[in-house]
Amino acid sequence: MNKLVSVVIPAHNEAENIAVIIDRIEKVLANSAYRFEIILVDDGCTDNTLQIIKDLAAVKKNVFYIEFSKNFGHQPALKAGLDFAHGDCVISLDADLQHPPELFEQMLEKWEEGFDIVYTRRKEDKSLSLKKRKFSLYFYKLLNSLSDVELEPGTADFRLLDQKAVTAFRAFKENDPFIRGLVKLLGFKQYAIDYIPDKRFSGASKYNLKKMRSLALHGVTSLSVKPLHTAVYLGFTFSFISLLYIPYVLYAFYIGKEVSGWASLIMTVAFFGGLQLIILGILGIYIGKMFMQTKNRPNYIIRSTNLKEAE
Repeated sequence: MNKLVSVVIPAHNEAENIAVIIDRIEKVLANSAYRFEIILVDDGCTDNTLQIIKDLAAVKKNVFYIEFSKNFGHQPALKAGLDFAHGDCVISLDADLQHPPELFEQMLEKWEEGFDIVYTRRKEDKSLSLKKRKFSLYFYKLLNSLSDVELEPGTADFRLLDQKAVTAFRAFKENDPFIRGLVKLLGFKQYAIDYIPDKRFSGASKYNLKKMRSLALHGVTSLSVKPLHTAVYLGFTFSFISLLYIPYVLYAFYIGKEVSGWASLIMTVAFFGGLQLIILGILGIYIGKMFMQTKNRPNYIIRSTNLKEAE
C-alpha cells in the first residue's frame, strides 16, 4: 500500500483561503505516489471557516476537521493536528497560502532520501515593512543567544516530520508548547529547504509586533533557563561595581568633604530598582510556567470532529 501523507493546517478565520489551499494541495499530491489526508484545525473561528471545512469534508473523504471549543492559539492547534495525524509523515503549514504547497514534492524527496525532519527557511520578504523584518531578525538573535537551541532565521511551522519524529514529539508534555523549538530539540536527521513566501491570498496576518514579542519571550523561557543565569551574572556584576564606590566614600569622609550628588544617587537607586524588577519579572515568568504546568490542563479542548480517533 502507498505511504500516507498527513497534511495539518491550523486555521483561525481563514474562510476565503480554505478551498484554495485544499485545491492546491490536491493538485500537488493527487497524481503522486502517496495517499494523503488533510486535517484542518478550527482554532475558535468566528467567521464561517468551520462551515466551509465541513462542506468540503462532506464531499472529500480525505478531508478532516477538528473544532476547538474556543481559540487556544496557533501552537495548540498545530499540536492537535500532530496528535491525531497518523500518516507515515506529517506536513504542517499555515492556511494563509504563504507556505506554498508546491514545495511538498521537494520535501517528500528529501524524506525518501532518509531525512526524518525536513524544515523550511523563509527567505527575506521585501514586501514586509522594515520594522517587521528587523524585528524578525532580532527575534532569532535574541532567541539563539538566550536559549540552548539554535533556530535559523526564517524557520517557522512549515515542515515535514516522519512518523517516528511525530511519535517522539507527542512525548513532550509542555503546558504551552513552542513547537519550532521542540522540533529542533528532537534531533533526528534534519534538512533545510529555502523558499520565497507567497503573498497572503486573503485576510490579514494574525501576527502583529505585539504577538511576535510575546512569541519571542515565550520561546526563550520555554527552551532555556539562561535568562535566570543572566540575572545572576548581572547581580554579581553590579554588586562588584558598587564596591568600587566604597573607597571614594571613605576617602571623602576622611578628608571631611561632604559626599554630594543627590541626582546621581536618585538615578542609581532608580536604575537598580528597575534592574531588580526585571530580575523579579524573569523569576515570575518561570514560576508562572511551573504553576501552570502543575495544573496539567489540556492544551486544547475539542468541541467536534469527524476524526474517529479524536472523538
